[in-house]
Amino acid sequence: MTVSAAVDQYTVLTGDRSKIKDLLCSRLTECGWRDEVRLMCRTILLEKGTNNSFTVEQLITEVTPKARTLVPDAVKKELLMKIRTILTENEEEADEAEDEP
Repeated sequence: MTVSAAVDQYTVLTGDRSKIKDLLCSRLTECGWRDEVRLMCRTILLEKGTNNSFTVEQLITEVTPKARTLVPDAVKKELLMKIRTILTENEEEADEAEDEP
């Protein structure tokens, strides 16, 4: 299991995943990322979707790499710090529980 998969599984089990997801959604909206991606999707659909043969899966495949590069570094850093804080807090709580008789 990779580290990212382990962290993902851990955050799901502790209920922190929804907090992280909510934070990400709000930050992406605040910085205008969602609007940029929406505009990108519209542009692609106008260029390629005129004959209705362009599927949602194809749109996702084309947009995803570009959208990932548009996520601001500040948002990535904030999320990483939030995940580290959650892991540290939960580790400390586990250590305290082990020390109690």
